[in-house]
Amino acid sequence: MNFLSSTQPITINSKYHGHCLGVVLTGGLSSRMGKDKSTLIRNDMDMLDYSKQLLTDAGIAQVVISAKHQEPLSNENPTSDNLVKDIFKNAGPLGGIYSIIKQYQPAALLVLPVDLPLMNSTALAKLKQIGELSQKACYYANNYLPLYLPVNAFVEQFLDNIFSSSFNRSDKKQRSIRALLKQIPNKEITVDSPKFLFNSNTPEQWQYLKTNAFKLTSAQFNSINHHTLSPRKTYV
Repeated sequence: MNFLSSTQPITINSKYHGHCLGVVLTGGLSSRMGKDKSTLIRNDMDMLDYSKQLLTDAGIAQVVISAKHQEPLSNENPTSDNLVKDIFKNAGPLGGIYSIIKQYQPAALLVLPVDLPLMNSTALAKLKQIGELSQKACYYANNYLPLYLPVNAFVEQFLDNIFSSSFNRSDKKQRSIRALLKQIPNKEITVDSPKFLFNSNTPEQWQYLKTNAFKLTSAQFNSINHHTLSPRKTYV
């Protein structure tokens, strides 16, 4: 079976109730990259620490890490008290979000995937601010991640319906952030620079970013050919 028994206890961290919690998503397969993307080095800092720092700089007091279901951690990423393993196997980013909500019961989440090496804290803070002011989920156009997600009755009802005893029979497309956003109040905004949303999925893309894009201004980034870079797929 692909899910844990409903009788398995979940420890709830009540001290985070009422706060916005930062989330770094690290549970992807990284099959095209060939190694854990959270361990890639960006300017002397691995992508996990870089992502955590971005969330902290965006005004998040507490950051947790979303990891795959029952996955042993690599030596590069030692066990952390703030690591939450997915309750469900192969449930994608939505499964990680569900697992964190169940454990921490926060007022909101600011969710950042670990493979955005050109993201900055200002862009994340903008999502958080607009989301808080509108009291809606907030994301950048054509990119459902990163995401500001208020944890309200709309969100909890959707997740509870998806991650029920019928999880194994549910349509994968319905277990997506896109499907969630269709069912809850949300706000799409425009990113200040498209480079913030470029993600790296292959060694070639990473090398391209490392040797070129880290050093480019937004204007220079927009002027070059980006066939080697693909934007994040919008079905997550």
